[in-house]
Amino acid sequence: MARETNNLFSCCPKCGSPSFLTGDKGRSFRCEECLFHYYINNSAAVACLIINASGELLLTRRAFEPNKGMLDLPGGFVEPMESAEEAVIREIMEELNLRVTKMSYLVSYPNLYPYSNFEVPTVDLAYLCDVEKLDCLRPDDDVASIEFIKPDKIPLNVLCSNSMRQIVQFYLKSGGVN
Repeated sequence: MARETNNLFSCCPKCGSPSFLTGDKGRSFRCEECLFHYYINNSAAVACLIINASGELLLTRRAFEPNKGMLDLPGGFVEPMESAEEAVIREIMEELNLRVTKMSYLVSYPNLYPYSNFEVPTVDLAYLCDVEKLDCLRPDDDVASIEFIKPDKIPLNVLCSNSMRQIVQFYLKSGGVN
């Protein structure tokens, strides 16, 4: 166990001791008082690719920080005790007012999500999604607006994160299929 302090926690979340030290190459913390051992793990998030009848990809504009105003794929964090598939259904309804009728896993990429001056390690799970009908589409929750863009015309430099760029690039390389 390394004998160094950490910047993530000032004390042990179990007993409150200030002797909560980093170890395992910074991937875990251990309390010298109560021996509680905390591992840093990725938070799961979903990203959804929805294609319209013209072959355009549905992209959203972020309504809030981080990366307010940048393009994003619809989706969000998987809640505790929720499957990734349940998160896809919930997030698409919350953000777009659309019902997912079919989904298939595409790919995943790691990401660092900046939140409250802290970078949350995530794994972003991408799903190709079919929806009931697009005439109910409306931006809501943390979506400012919606755009449909041909996948090969998406300006990758205005996507909000590396993982979203990687997902779109993977989709393009795969020919748009799983």
